[in-house]
Amino acid sequence: MYSKEASKQIRQEFWTTFGTMYPHKWLLYNTKIKDVTLKFTFTTKKAQVSIDIEPSDEIIRVYYFEKLTSLKNILTTAYLTDIIFDENYELENGKIISRIYVELLQVSIHNRKTWQETMEFLHSNMLKLETFFLEYKDVIES
Repeated sequence: MYSKEASKQIRQEFWTTFGTMYPHKWLLYNTKIKDVTLKFTFTTKKAQVSIDIEPSDEIIRVYYFEKLTSLKNILTTAYLTDIIFDENYELENGKIISRIYVELLQVSIHNRKTWQETMEFLHSNMLKLETFFLEYKDVIES
């Protein structure tokens, strides 16, 4: 078990190493669509690359989720075959968002032996997700 400070340092080291090994200006929060972001997640249990929809207004969340769901066939055929669509994804803090994601299980940010595999997973899948997002951004926001 790691202290809060030790865990913070390990996380910082992982993301610094990731940025050095895979330098890229990621889209992430700069999607230009309010409440829709691309995210990296790496915890002590899993890694994810996702499109998160988290507005305060439920109607907006459903609207964007339905837009992305309408592109599901394209996304699963041309970009990420194993992507998961979860309209009611619960975050660790209990907040419900919509999340479209791919995940890698049985990895841990606290286990450096899983870092290389996780970095490759995060990099390759975010490139695909960003490409999809930029290609279909006009459809998503219309």
